[in-house]
Amino acid sequence: MRRELEPWLIGRTVRSVELLAPPGPKYRDLHRAPGQRIEGVGRRGKFLILPLSGGDELIVHLGMTGVISQCPPPGAGGKHLRVVMRLDGDHLSTLYFQDIRRFGRFLIVPAGEYGELPTLAALGPEPLDDALTAARFYAALGRSSVAIKPYLLSQRPVAGVGNIYADEALWTARIHPLTPAREVSRKKASVLLQALRDVLSASIAAQGTTFDDYRTVRGEAGSFARRLNVYGRGGDACLRCGRQLSKTVIGGRGTVFCPRCQRLSRAVVRRAKAL
Repeated sequence: MRRELEPWLIGRTVRSVELLAPPGPKYRDLHRAPGQRIEGVGRRGKFLILPLSGGDELIVHLGMTGVISQCPPPGAGGKHLRVVMRLDGDHLSTLYFQDIRRFGRFLIVPAGEYGELPTLAALGPEPLDDALTAARFYAALGRSSVAIKPYLLSQRPVAGVGNIYADEALWTARIHPLTPAREVSRKKASVLLQALRDVLSASIAAQGTTFDDYRTVRGEAGSFARRLNVYGRGGDACLRCGRQLSKTVIGGRGTVFCPRCQRLSRAVVRRAKAL
């Protein structure tokens, strides 16, 4: 999405912003945007960060169902519009932000001031950054006893990993999602980091994963769903060993894994039985 937005938005000036959602912290200070020029389109984790010429930044997070588009949603889709931002220029001069489940964010902050966005402020390193070495990732995992799946979703050991790609990477690395993060071995941590990089890169190339709501800026569906190995396939056969995939809830999120390929260590099982 960042790559699609960049050539469209850079250099355009915001003419007006219409807030259609109830006002609140998720849509704060949008009145500051008009008159400012969009200087860039950046990204940190799953946050879009657009520097503005007046010293502010537009921060956008899609939540679970947010969509940024160049064209108004058709038919009944308009009832989920939250923000309409009009830009200068004659061609594709309006940005539409719609969000069915209302978990998204679209707000203005002074540049770099993320105190009211604690997730953004505390993000871990970028997964595709060369500075994130296997040793650094292993050290980050060693700082937590939380189960590896919710720890990845916390965005602290590495930024930008969502539910779909956590399941996919853990399956590739043969790590049970309930394994305490600090008990992932150095070798497994290296395999997991590479699995995260591979699945994220492949999904970006496929324009993301669309089941229901997600669309690209141009309104196209992402095609990575057809390449998923485990996510959304609970009850189906594991593509690696043939065992039926298990589906459960971990940390409040639906989780699919292979009970044969992704076994918990005996030590973890013993401790769980002792509780």
